Amino acid sequence: MNESSEYLFDPIQTDLLYLHRITTYNMGTFYHRHNAYELYLFLRGNVNFYIENRCYHLQPGDLLVLSPEEMHRSFALDKNDYERITINLKKSFLSRLSTSTTNLSACFDYRPKGKGNIVHLEEDQLQQVLQLTSELEHILSSSDYGADIMRNNVIAQLLVITNLAFQHTEFVPMDIMPEVVRNTMDYIDCNLTRELTLEQLSEAMFTNSSYISRQFKKHTGLTIRAYILSRRIELSKYYLTEGMSITEACYQSGFGDYANFIRSFTKVVGTSPGRFVKDSSFFMS
Repeated sequence: MNESSEYLFDPIQTDLLYLHRITTYNMGTFYHRHNAYELYLFLRGNVNFYIENRCYHLQPGDLLVLSPEEMHRSFALDKNDYERITINLKKSFLSRLSTSTTNLSACFDYRPKGKGNIVHLEEDQLQQVLQLTSELEHILSSSDYGADIMRNNVIAQLLVITNLAFQHTEFVPMDIMPEVVRNTMDYIDCNLTRELTLEQLSEAMFTNSSYISRQFKKHTGLTIRAYILSRRIELSKYYLTEGMSITEACYQSGFGDYANFIRSFTKVVGTSPGRFVKDSSFFMS
C-alpha cells in the first residue's frame, strides 16, 4: 500500500459486517477508522493492537470495543496463527436494537476517546460469546424465514454481554506504546490547527527528526504527514456537521490552502465537502 492509500478511512457499507479470520503471515494494517462501531475478539496469535496513542499486546480472550472516532491498527508480530473475530455495526442499527432502558452502544460511547477499550473475558464468558458468534455465523449464511430476526437477537445478546463485561471489569491493560510515538501524536493533536513541520516536532521532542519519523512509521504504519492530514480531515468533518461553512472548516482545521483542502477531503473521505454536508449520514449513521 502506498502513501496515497494511507488515508485511514475504511467504510463499512452494511449495517452488520461479521468476519472470523485466521491468517498465518506477518500482518499489519495502517491506522484507520470506520463509519461504524467495532467489536474485536482476539483468540490466538502474537499481536500488538494500537488504539489512538496506546498499544497493547493482546491475550486470548481480550475483547475490544472501538467507536467510529477511534483510530486503530493490529499488527501480527510473527507467522503464528492469528485468529480473531470482528463485528462492525452501524450506529443506526444499534439504535434500532436498543430500548429506552437498554442502550446497546453504551460501551462504545460512554468512555474517554482511546481509553477503556479492552476487557479480558474469563473462560465462561469467552465460551458464551463464542457460542453466540457461532450461532451468528450460521444465521448469516441462512436465507430461512426469520433469519434477520434471529440475527438481531444474537447481536443484542452479544452486546448485552459486552456492556455488562465493561461495566464490571477491573482489568487494566498494559500500555506499551513507545513514548516518542505517544508524545508525537499528542503534540500533533494539540497543535493541529497550526503549521506543523518535522523540525518543530524534533525541537518539541528533543529528538532527531529521522528517528521520530522511523519510529512513527514503524508503529503506526503511517508517515507523519499522512497522520496529520487525516486528523485535520476528521476535524473538518466535525466542523461541517456542526454547521460551519466549508471555507471556515477548511481554515479552522489547519489547512492553509482551500483548493488543497477540497482535493484532500474528497480523496480521503470519498466525497466532496459539499456532498458530505448534504448527506453527512453517509458516514456518520
